[in-house]
Amino acid sequence: MDPVRNPYTPGAGIPPPALAGRDLELDGFDIAIQRLAAGRSARSLMLTGLRGVGKTILLGEFARIAEGYGWAHGRHEAAFAGTVPLPRVMARLARKAILRLSAGHRFADRTQRSLGVLKAFQVRWQLPGAGDLLVEIDPKHGWADSGLLDHDLADLFVELGELARSRGLGVLFTIDEAQYLSKQDLSALIMGLHRIGQEQLPLLAAIAGLPSLIGMAAEARTYTERLFAFQRINSLTEEAAGEALSKPSRAEGVRWHPEALARVVSAAERYPYFLQEFGKQAWDVAEGPDEILPADIAVAEPLAIDELDTGFYRARIDRTTDSERAYLAAMASLGSGPYWSGRVAAALGKSTTQVSAHRNALIRKGLCYSARHGHIAFSVPKFDDFVRRELQ
Repeated sequence: MDPVRNPYTPGAGIPPPALAGRDLELDGFDIAIQRLAAGRSARSLMLTGLRGVGKTILLGEFARIAEGYGWAHGRHEAAFAGTVPLPRVMARLARKAILRLSAGHRFADRTQRSLGVLKAFQVRWQLPGAGDLLVEIDPKHGWADSGLLDHDLADLFVELGELARSRGLGVLFTIDEAQYLSKQDLSALIMGLHRIGQEQLPLLAAIAGLPSLIGMAAEARTYTERLFAFQRINSLTEEAAGEALSKPSRAEGVRWHPEALARVVSAAERYPYFLQEFGKQAWDVAEGPDEILPADIAVAEPLAIDELDTGFYRARIDRTTDSERAYLAAMASLGSGPYWSGRVAAALGKSTTQVSAHRNALIRKGLCYSARHGHIAFSVPKFDDFVRRELQ
């Protein structure tokens, strides 16, 4: 069929043509926005799940909902090894929020105060200036300038929340790949949100990361479990996976043969990213003109797997050393996981102490995560299959 009309969109963070199976998360976020707008309390959100399940897409949808209510929104993707300090990140996001909230009020007293708090934060944390906006602004001494990041960030959040409330609006921060935040940065972020919650100010954070993020947050602050609404983002139900494939094609006047649809849903194991890749390949190989048949899937499946191998998987494994690859191969040799770290070490003929550096490096690089104490798992769905194809 015509590849120009192909509706499927495999790619990092690219919204699918049909966001199926996520109504519960979207409705919950919409309710949180409305509660805060009404002066009631709402918890920030923490999304966790493997790669390819759509966490980034949901963050984008949350931003769309918030902006639809007139809220200011700032986004950040945490970097491997924490290359950008959190104070610099939050100063940038705060500046953007102040500008958005102060449209038409640039020189009002309330705006001046918020800019002064931001200036005090920047001066104390020795951050670059925020352009011409703050040149003539005096720092608001005694606010966000203690030198203790958790206290200063909390002050900055409170100031933003109060500014937003004075405008009848709110602020949303979305932070992706949050497992890369340091313990200190995560602790400061959580404390800031705790202060916001205590004062019921209209500021929310939606934070996404690998499943290990929950444990990291609990270690950073003991009250984390009461601060966030936790949402585990998994593969779709069979019904939602079928809708993710069939709804976009129907819009183009193309239907799926029931057997073809069932085969793709099974082969992709209902993971959203995989469904898009399999759907794209099935569309491109199908002769049509108006139906995707089981015979098309027989041709499309190996093409989809090859695309996943060369892009989705290999780009990750190319960042590993030979020793780290040996550790991955040992994991995959034991099945689908999660894996007891002692068994992985034994498969390599070594002790857990001897291979702990490789294990920790793979976790830092985001290829694996600590599923529970003493265990490790792949962070990417079906990665064990790829490792067996590639390394064994």
